[in-house]
Amino acid sequence: MKAKISVLGLGYVGLPLSVMFSKKYNVIGYDISTSKVTSLKNRIDTTGEVDEQLLKDATSLSFTNNLEDIKDANVYIVAVPTPVDQFNRPNLFPLKKVTQSIVAVLKKGDYVIFESTVFPGATEEVCVPILEESGLKYNTDFWVGYSPERINPGDKVRTIYNTTKITSGSSPKATDFIDQLYASVLEAETYKADSIKIAEAAKVIENTQRDLNIAFVNELSQIFNLLDIDTHKVLEAAGTKWNFLKFTPGLVGGHCIGVDPYYLVKKAQDHGYTPELILSSRKINESMGAYVVNKCIKLLVQRKLEITTAKVLVLGITFKENCNDLRNSKVFDLIKELKEFGMDINLYDPMIEKENLPIDYQDLYVSEPEPEPENSGYELIIYAVPHEVFSTIKIRPLLAENGVLFDIKGKCNEQVEGRL
Repeated sequence: MKAKISVLGLGYVGLPLSVMFSKKYNVIGYDISTSKVTSLKNRIDTTGEVDEQLLKDATSLSFTNNLEDIKDANVYIVAVPTPVDQFNRPNLFPLKKVTQSIVAVLKKGDYVIFESTVFPGATEEVCVPILEESGLKYNTDFWVGYSPERINPGDKVRTIYNTTKITSGSSPKATDFIDQLYASVLEAETYKADSIKIAEAAKVIENTQRDLNIAFVNELSQIFNLLDIDTHKVLEAAGTKWNFLKFTPGLVGGHCIGVDPYYLVKKAQDHGYTPELILSSRKINESMGAYVVNKCIKLLVQRKLEITTAKVLVLGITFKENCNDLRNSKVFDLIKELKEFGMDINLYDPMIEKENLPIDYQDLYVSEPEPEPENSGYELIIYAVPHEVFSTIKIRPLLAENGVLFDIKGKCNEQVEGRL
């Protein structure tokens, strides 16, 4: 099939998508960030999601921040963030803005495919009216589709190539075209949804389901802590049953699981329904940073260590292991709680550069923690994000005498004083 593709948004989703399609089609990636485009023109991926050699070998892939350069495309794929605001309301500004940009280049016969996570109905209720500002008629002059992204940052096993792709279109013709387009470059199969709304809903519940399950085990960890029972051993025992779902407690951040449920909540509330279970799960998961700090404080008190002068090291700052994505990382919630006690805090995460941290946190960053016998080391070390690179670091020598090592996700291979 013939297609010239432009991918709009070159982050953790858009860049791998661009590289994948460039194996068979001419692709031009578009992003409003001049620095990002400059890096990509030099074949440097700051997200770390695409193999360096793979990016260099993508000779049919080019990059631009000039809309004029993408006007010859006949397929526009949108992969921009869909965050929430400070009140956890969906923020569709990036989605609306990029859709407005497409209006300037949209032509008869073009397809616009959205990959950004949205509430059911957003594509047709929010994006299509904007596209019709071009003067072209929906499903006559242009067609749209929705194929939700399933990128798992840092995962080198379940990749964009081997993960089943949901496809949908605004008409039978559009559905077939979009499905065949993705099928032509994927190793995995595609799944045709009956409508765009179904595809949108499927995406938003994927992460909402995970949020609910993690909230459940987070609540279990709080119950079992009161009962002086090891949560991880309970989960291990229960996991011997074939149909037991294996989730573990922890911080729930990032741009998906910690955000997407609010999109479904918004749409439900618009229709007069308040989703109590979803909101309760969000409340539990949003509270875990404070809960971890509370547990750590109790351990310090039990060991008769001074709280306000305690030196603390937080290992890992990104929202999950083995990626450099800081968006909506709940480790920042944890750090804010620690600051409330006046502690002396250091941060270390080899996956990120100091300059990429929010400016208020840059002074806390250490290039590499070292044992400090002259000041007896850290009274508290929180093993927050279990990056693989941490497996080469000996953590306990960094502790002060009688210090506390707290393991949030239960993945530290050294002796710990506390974990969820």
